Amino acid sequence: MFAKHSDNGFLSPVEGIEMKTLVYGEKRLLSRFHLKKGSKLPAHSHPHEQTGFMVSGKMTLYIDQEGVLVESGDSWSIPGNVEHRAEVMEDSVAIEVFSPVREDYLPKD
Repeated sequence: MFAKHSDNGFLSPVEGIEMKTLVYGEKRLLSRFHLKKGSKLPAHSHPHEQTGFMVSGKMTLYIDQEGVLVESGDSWSIPGNVEHRAEVMEDSVAIEVFSPVREDYLPKD
């Protein structure tokens, strides 16, 4: 599967946070997130393992109650079923991989 860059197709699951699935296969899914300064991702968990890379910006990411300042160039991995949340300090862009595929993130064609 190939995907050409496009600024279209972003969804907003939480106010101030936009996401777009870029590509996916049988076992994993790649998404891009645009996070607005001041936005908060509420505490949640899901069965999917989540691995991320901060392209630009700054946020505090809490994984199982441990908070870490994440800046451009940093990365993280969240095991499945572990609670996590985030507070965004600067407009940010993050790329994340989910495994297995998050069915709720598949494009609705």
